[in-house]
Amino acid sequence: MNKYLKWGLVALIIAGVGAFGFYKLQPKQNEELAEAEKKQTGGKKKVLEVYARIIAPQTLTDEIPIVGRLVPDEEVQLTFETSGKITDIQFKEGSFVKKGTLLAKVNDAELQAQLERLQAQIPLAEERVYRQSTLLQRDAVSKEALEIVKTELATLKADIDKTKAQIEQTELRAPFDGVIGLRQVSVGSYASPTTVIAKLTSVRPIKVEFSVPERYAGEIKKGTALDFNVEGRLDTLNAEVYATEASLDAVTHTLLVRALYPNENGELLSGQYAAIRLRQKEFPNAIVVPAEAIVPEMGKMKVFAYKNGKAMPVEVVTGIRTESEMQILKGLEPGDTILTSGTLQLRNGSPVKITAYQ
Repeated sequence: MNKYLKWGLVALIIAGVGAFGFYKLQPKQNEELAEAEKKQTGGKKKVLEVYARIIAPQTLTDEIPIVGRLVPDEEVQLTFETSGKITDIQFKEGSFVKKGTLLAKVNDAELQAQLERLQAQIPLAEERVYRQSTLLQRDAVSKEALEIVKTELATLKADIDKTKAQIEQTELRAPFDGVIGLRQVSVGSYASPTTVIAKLTSVRPIKVEFSVPERYAGEIKKGTALDFNVEGRLDTLNAEVYATEASLDAVTHTLLVRALYPNENGELLSGQYAAIRLRQKEFPNAIVVPAEAIVPEMGKMKVFAYKNGKAMPVEVVTGIRTESEMQILKGLEPGDTILTSGTLQLRNGSPVKITAYQ
């Protein structure tokens, strides 16, 4: 066994010496690359081209991004109050109608005849009252007889008013200004109080409806301003909160909120989605940097400042964040220059060249 162990150690030593000699004879790729880079840069570190920003105080608005929808100011399914055959439709689909405009009518021939019969009895009833009043002054009739004819006249007038009210129920009129939708019936069809004739919608103004999380519920008040965008329009629109629900939703723990937008030209339609930015607070003279300039590291935040041609890491304390920017509470001062690109390649003291300011 000692013999074999001895020869095994000898073989191991020989293999190690051979491997070391082979390593010494092989070209070192890393050294060659380093030498090539050294020649290209003249013995200096490679300079990274970056964008930068000079810190200047600005007003920062805290906004909550929310998705909402547009709902009409008023909307109703138009129906008759009575039943009957439709004799007339006087509206055009998609047209704007004023409050009180006659839209449709059902047959009222029987009611009109009844009204004429009742009205024809008025002169006779009034004559009876006059005659009984004259006789009473002469003590020719009792006071009770006069009261009877007065009651008959009052009853007749009440029947006339009732008939007129029934005739009004055969008329469908616009309850408010708005745009009338598609017609669901035709002349000659039978309508009942459950028959929908059309839909009337008012979108001037239009409501912006959305829900906010529970943690923001206490901050939403009447008069709170918001910005929103809708599909197909590039401009930003402004609305104002006018009311909130009285309590949170028991399932989602959100608060339903409604705002008003004038929509004077009727360009917005109910049912559209709205990308809402609810403005909470404004911070004047805030220090703000692009979000891409922030580098998280070991639970801390840092940015790279530009000093004498080099990138120097600076630890910062951040505040609120918007879609593209971050508030800096501590670590930077107005006039500092920070680097906004190439942050993942930068190291402490890396040489940089600013090619543009953002």
